[in-house]
Amino acid sequence: MVDPLSPLVDPAVAAAYRAEGWWGDDSLADHVRRHAARRPHAAAHISAAARLSWAELLAAAERVAGSLAGAGVEPGDRVAVLLPDGPTVHAVFLGIELAGAVVIGMGHRAGTAEIEHLLGRTDARCLVTLAEHRREPAATLVAGLRARGRAIRSHVVVPRFELEPDELITVEGAPLDPGPLPAAERLRRRLGPDDLFLVNSTSGTTGLPKCVQHTQNRWVYFHHQAAANGALTGDDVFYSAVPAPFGFGLWTAHVTPILLGAATVSDEHFNAEAVLELIERERVTVLCCVSTQFILLLSSPDLERRDLSSLRVMFTGGEAVPYDRALAFEARTGATVLQFYGSNETGLLSGTVLGDPPERRLRTAGRIVPEMHVRLFEDGRDVTSTGRGQPGCKGPATSPGYLDDDAANAQLFTDDGWMLMADICTIDDEGYLSVVGRTSDIIIRGGKNISAPQVESEVATHPAVAHVAAVPVPDPVFGERVCAVVQLRDGATLTLEQLTVHLLARGISKEILPERLMILDELPLSSGGKVAKGELRARLAT
Repeated sequence: MVDPLSPLVDPAVAAAYRAEGWWGDDSLADHVRRHAARRPHAAAHISAAARLSWAELLAAAERVAGSLAGAGVEPGDRVAVLLPDGPTVHAVFLGIELAGAVVIGMGHRAGTAEIEHLLGRTDARCLVTLAEHRREPAATLVAGLRARGRAIRSHVVVPRFELEPDELITVEGAPLDPGPLPAAERLRRRLGPDDLFLVNSTSGTTGLPKCVQHTQNRWVYFHHQAAANGALTGDDVFYSAVPAPFGFGLWTAHVTPILLGAATVSDEHFNAEAVLELIERERVTVLCCVSTQFILLLSSPDLERRDLSSLRVMFTGGEAVPYDRALAFEARTGATVLQFYGSNETGLLSGTVLGDPPERRLRTAGRIVPEMHVRLFEDGRDVTSTGRGQPGCKGPATSPGYLDDDAANAQLFTDDGWMLMADICTIDDEGYLSVVGRTSDIIIRGGKNISAPQVESEVATHPAVAHVAAVPVPDPVFGERVCAVVQLRDGATLTLEQLTVHLLARGISKEILPERLMILDELPLSSGGKVAKGELRARLAT
């Protein structure tokens, strides 16, 4: 296992990035302390029901840090966070940083199988939740995890800090809320911007999610690019519709607002009508969402009666941006639609800017970023000169790779250290990048990458299933949905409802459930004996 306190970045590389001004020496907590001192009452995080000022955000984070220290958490320890989106999750992320520990960010909708996998893969011995998790006592979830062999040393329960500022933090059911750490202890636990500060999950081409390592400085660099592309300032008000544990939500709701000192609006669940109301009420200027979400906003009956004139820019991505819908959103709101191309692992490889014409902004993923040194590969060979291939990059936005996963890192990196994307792209003579295909077997539903082999391995556990292939079916809102194409065992029957009940009983995350079931007498095979997924995709497309 990797030493959690060992350097993740080559010191010479880090020094070069600092010399260019891409990386810095301050941590996110340092910035929050400055905002709390200079503008203590200004809003930092806003939900539909309440808000946290910068001073309140810092106070909540300090309470979390003190409680974690009291629970035995030491610098470098890994603390799993299973919280819904909103102000509290950001206070907890900061509190874990102040304790010198590493955030293990879990999606709030993760199923028990994924939670168990992530706890085991990361060796997280501390779990932070609310008193209830998805309408059930969180203690019940923890008891079940322990019964199945997960060595959770301490279960920390936090209040919703924006709603219950005086509610105590508990550890294993007993109050433990000592307040801020002493100055000397705070210094001992200080986390630097080049250190491992967060691990989140990403859907791969096979099996359960992989764990991506993050330093703060890679996101500091990403912030510089976003601020330049969208002319962002501390006067902006952000609405982040993507959950914070994931890369898009991390920079839009945690990193960039902290670096700018800007207010961020977020809420537990995405509801188009509620989002439109908050944009109007809080005079949001920067909307951050995946394409599916802005399509839902555009389709909402509330759209016409809301004043959205405050919006000036929308960052989107995670899936193909539908040109006509994006143009319609710009026409209705006056906001300029911008996007990045990249991944949780690579950060950004390209991006569009305010000055790009609509044809460039909405039909390409923008110009490649020079310092990310984007190359194109085919079967390990550099084919950049051809203008078409699998993108790879080296630069200040890339992650250190996967946590304790040599096999996955071998697929992520080329032999000489280029970090690869899972797409086929073209780069034109002006440097604009366009995605034209995929190298991996994934389905992109509403910006979420779903591993087709993972779906197949789960569906195959149903006793009625002889063979299965998971393929995308086109959808006008979500882009793609998951279809399970199944060949049944002799004499067996199966409905989508029966399959769903079976899969949920196995503890899988709802996001990977098939939404369509097609039963065939036999699955079509290619000449090589593999399932002919291209034929299935073509059939579903019609």
